[in-house]
Amino acid sequence: MFAVRETSSELSVLHIPEFCTWNISLESTLLDLPLSNCQIELTQQAKEVAKAFEENSMLPGVILTNQGNFVGIISRRLFFEKVNRRYGVEMFFKRPIEVLYKFAKPEELVLPASKLIVEAAQECLYRSAELIYEPVVVEIAPQTYKLLDVHQLMVAQSRIHQLTNKLLHKQTQAKLIQTEKMASLGRIVAEVAHEIRNPLNCIWGNLTFLLSYFEHLLQLMSVYEEEYSAPCPRIDALKKEIEFDFIQEDLPITLEGMELGASQLLKIVNGLHHFSHMDETKPAETDIHECVEMTLLILKNRFKNSIEVVKNYGELPLVSGYSGQLSQVFLNLLVNALDALTEYAADREIQTECLDNWQPQIEITTKVIETEDGKRVAICIADNGPGIAPENHQQIFDTFFTTKPAGKGTGMGLAISHQIVTEKHGGQLRMRSQPGKNTEFEILLPIVGTTD
Repeated sequence: MFAVRETSSELSVLHIPEFCTWNISLESTLLDLPLSNCQIELTQQAKEVAKAFEENSMLPGVILTNQGNFVGIISRRLFFEKVNRRYGVEMFFKRPIEVLYKFAKPEELVLPASKLIVEAAQECLYRSAELIYEPVVVEIAPQTYKLLDVHQLMVAQSRIHQLTNKLLHKQTQAKLIQTEKMASLGRIVAEVAHEIRNPLNCIWGNLTFLLSYFEHLLQLMSVYEEEYSAPCPRIDALKKEIEFDFIQEDLPITLEGMELGASQLLKIVNGLHHFSHMDETKPAETDIHECVEMTLLILKNRFKNSIEVVKNYGELPLVSGYSGQLSQVFLNLLVNALDALTEYAADREIQTECLDNWQPQIEITTKVIETEDGKRVAICIADNGPGIAPENHQQIFDTFFTTKPAGKGTGMGLAISHQIVTEKHGGQLRMRSQPGKNTEFEILLPIVGTTD
């Protein structure tokens, strides 16, 4: 290595930032890295390049131009490799740099500034061994180029790798925590449902006998009146006092109401027991409509503000899956739709200028469709709420991502639902949304007995 003392006003060298002083993220591009911009005309002597390398120890190379237009690059490594050869100084040093450039014939890797760091690092590693440390040409704009040191690119790639590992660890921990929470919740719900079911079954079973006993008593009273038709003041007074005629008419209605209430309560308990099967170890043949109905029953109290549920149920075969986990998916999707419609309805009440006849609605459609992988059961849950902004579509299934205000959502419901559908059931979960019109989630599940 040698020093060159001559200076040239034609040489333009920008400051090169120190290593590891920039902030990057998983989505960082080449534009986020420190780039060098040392340009020299082909007609300038090679010693001007040596001068630039001496004054800027971090300079990976120079950009060669012809009347300001990009021609190519000469890297630090390649320049000194050629110049330090025997007779290299005599051959190249005081001649135009164009001579050395044509002699070396370097290969350049040109990448757009919008290229992700991860992708750029991969392309660099795919180069031949002798070029692996050559700087990368970054195209900032048409006919505007800068250089990136490969070492800086690899440092950035290493940082992104660390960030990815941290994120994966965080997501894994979050999934483990959520899984444990759901398993614990499932066990608690199952125990409570079991404790409620025993006395409820007693009430439900005895109501049938009670109705039968009452009918028999009425028959007995009717026979007594026929056999002993003579008036009795004491009996007539008691009948009037207890309003016997009203009791005779109202008691059957009361008992039927109790039977209906017990029936509904039994359905809710069965729904809770069905929903609590979050720790199932083996898939089983599952009735999708039963899962949806049980979930709607559990959420019955949430359907306020005149939210209408429209069911378009088709004829569905059984699917192989985990009923409790599928119920969790339906619950998450329905809760999101209910929250969106409730908030949208409240906003419209504040905006008194809304004079259309909009009514909040959730539509549930089930059918069998033909896909590239064969027949699938499709479950669509759609609402006519405000929709989801286009910029959020790509992130909607990311862990911790939420469009709800702070404190009103963990951002895990859709991520867990996506995991359950895709990983646990080999299906697909899709989202379609038109801002200001609607949002639709479509679940596609394999059918029992079909093969891809």
